[in-house]
Amino acid sequence: MREQREEDWPALWRVLAPVFRDGETYPLPRDATEADAKAYWIKSDGYNGVACDKAGEIIGAYYLRPDQGGPGDHVCNAGYVIAEAARGRGLATPLCLQSQDQARAMGFHAMKFNLVVAVNDAAVRAWKKAGMKVIGTTPNAFRLPDGRFVDAYIMYKAL
Repeated sequence: MREQREEDWPALWRVLAPVFRDGETYPLPRDATEADAKAYWIKSDGYNGVACDKAGEIIGAYYLRPDQGGPGDHVCNAGYVIAEAARGRGLATPLCLQSQDQARAMGFHAMKFNLVVAVNDAAVRAWKKAGMKVIGTTPNAFRLPDGRFVDAYIMYKAL
């Protein structure tokens, strides 16, 4: 795992695009452009990390940034993606734990996820293994591609 570099973007976009297009986990329009996705994923006040396989290919990534500004800027928000070919190998939890270490190093006191799709069982399990707790549920907060509305969790961990 390492900090994302500018030259990583094309490879990272190849990981992000299918996740954004399938519409199951991220609140972006399924037809978001590459430029829109890059603006969403990379912020000047944050940190972006990637996980690479032995060949150096990006197989996972995360963003880390303040959840709010001003008096709330000590709580960070993060988002994660695992390449389809790398799913089921236990990468999400270590990626989340590494992002928590990075968040501490950046001076954050806590981590909060605002929208964890409740039916995304693998993510919920991984985040709980990394010490995140469900602190709230927003009913029907996420619309799946088939039109169903499902709940979303708010998850939190003091760092």
